[in-house]
Amino acid sequence: MTAIATESPRIKAGGTLPSAETLSLVGCFWRWIEMAILFGAAPIVMGWLVHGERIPLLSEYIPPGTKIPIFVALLPVLFIAAFLLLIDPTFRLRNELQRGLGWRNALSILVLFVIIGGAATWWIKTYHPAWFLEFPTNRPKTYTHIMLAYPLFSVMAQELLYRSFFFHRYGPLFGTHLWLVVIVNGLLFGYAHIVMNSAFAIAATALGGLILAARYAVTRSFWAVFIEHTLWGWLIFTIGLGRYFVTGVSNV
Repeated sequence: MTAIATESPRIKAGGTLPSAETLSLVGCFWRWIEMAILFGAAPIVMGWLVHGERIPLLSEYIPPGTKIPIFVALLPVLFIAAFLLLIDPTFRLRNELQRGLGWRNALSILVLFVIIGGAATWWIKTYHPAWFLEFPTNRPKTYTHIMLAYPLFSVMAQELLYRSFFFHRYGPLFGTHLWLVVIVNGLLFGYAHIVMNSAFAIAATALGGLILAARYAVTRSFWAVFIEHTLWGWLIFTIGLGRYFVTGVSNV
């Protein structure tokens, strides 16, 4: 069987081995199908679960109207990803978590956060002043709970799935085209937020996904994208944009 050599010094596996693996034609085809299911079809099903809509083939087991929290709806996808990484001899979670941040990455994250975050804060204060600090002011207890739980129950799961798993499992499909895997990853991250039923949420997370995908592609540091993702989330919930992202949390 013909093999497709996808080894490249620019696209590296997210796990133990420094180079991308070689996949057969069948292996490539299967991973495209797998990616379409996990990152294309799964968000649609998650949206049905979160909003209590009728789910084809599952309506007998999950009655319409039953709303499931988004982090619970995400669990099957996380379990599948965890299983695929567990049986993959080229991936080691310990190695993934050992990659540090570095002062250059930390400075880059901070500068980008100050520029874009500052612009977003100015826009809210100027054009939607009633939104500014609305969440921490009017619902301080809920705000505190979300700020504490968000990094552990949302950011960590999303970054392990969309960066560590995605780049390790599907990076080899893109050969040497690093820019392409960044774009696909970022757009799929935005697409996953269709569960929010908000065009703004999809567009904002697609932009954020591109930033995080580029960061991970260059650094291969889980902690870099974990910290950056956490900062953006905290900012969104603080300055008044959390109204676009609470779907699936409010029905807990």
